[in-house]
Amino acid sequence: MTVKAYGAHAGDQPLVSLDITRRDVGAHDVRIDIAYCGVCHSDLHQVRGEWAGTLYPCVPGHEIVGRVAAVGAHVSRHKVGDLVGVGCMVDSCQGCADCEDGLEQYCDGMVGTYNGPTADAPGHTLGGYAQQIVVHERFVLRVRHAEDQLAAVAPLLCAGITTWSPLRHWNAGPGKRVGIVGIGGLGHMGIKLARALGAHVVAFTTSESKRQDALALGAHEVVVSRDPGAMAEQAKSLDLIVNTVAAPHDLDAFLHLLKRDGTMVLVGAPSTPHPSPQVFNLIMKRRALAGSMIGGIPETQEMLDFCAEHGIVADIEMIRADEINAAYERMLKGDVKYRFVIDSATLAG
Repeated sequence: MTVKAYGAHAGDQPLVSLDITRRDVGAHDVRIDIAYCGVCHSDLHQVRGEWAGTLYPCVPGHEIVGRVAAVGAHVSRHKVGDLVGVGCMVDSCQGCADCEDGLEQYCDGMVGTYNGPTADAPGHTLGGYAQQIVVHERFVLRVRHAEDQLAAVAPLLCAGITTWSPLRHWNAGPGKRVGIVGIGGLGHMGIKLARALGAHVVAFTTSESKRQDALALGAHEVVVSRDPGAMAEQAKSLDLIVNTVAAPHDLDAFLHLLKRDGTMVLVGAPSTPHPSPQVFNLIMKRRALAGSMIGGIPETQEMLDFCAEHGIVADIEMIRADEINAAYERMLKGDVKYRFVIDSATLAG
């Protein structure tokens, strides 16, 4: 089936309207009419070739929500008309220890929603900046939010799960002090989720202008990280820091803020490395520096259900598909609160 999409033919070219082919619905497949697709900073890095290995044409998009349009003969988890989502992956080996543990994101055979290997034309996956997508049922997620929240649900499929996974793994909750570094697409979700989990939330931003926004999102305290005095007041106070910043920066400034046995988890992915932290900042208080990547299918479903129960969605700005190049430029300037979402109805022109 041929559908309309937006993608790029090379890293130095803008995204343009494309016709792409989706495979026929197999026995275990679900075809989804995409209603909305969130715009992730990873999309920009990948489509512009800033991360190695981009395959063209590249159709980004891994924050997908919509309705089931068709199901294969053996599909048991979803039916036509269901509200569903698809996140950052559409396949994995299903046989390794990671997959058996429901941590498919760490499978060596994980297939990304775009730019991953597939037998479908053109030989790699094409993402959610498109009218439809066909996905194996085990990678399709139930959406229990009200339909009028659907656009704001889309970013949960990446920004939401990327922050939820470390919060859950490192046991954020009552009695824990959690720092969220960066108040953007990821960070604003980290604040909302950490607060809803019952943690005391300290938000860190480089901009005083974001103080009131961070408080409105649910932070108990806001620290301007450029203020040495304010940072010093937080020394050795935090159990967990989720660092969402996607640009290289001084990690030592935040490692100082961890208690003994505290952990800072990196979820932002800059295109060039961070400066190396001082080892003594780790060994003197048995602190840990860790990384985390999205979440497996069970954990992503858990996050979506939790968000539906607690009325949590992303703060979004809706755009037309033909506004995507301008949106990328604005995203580079931090000029979005806090996630762009494409209205897929505009792909038809």
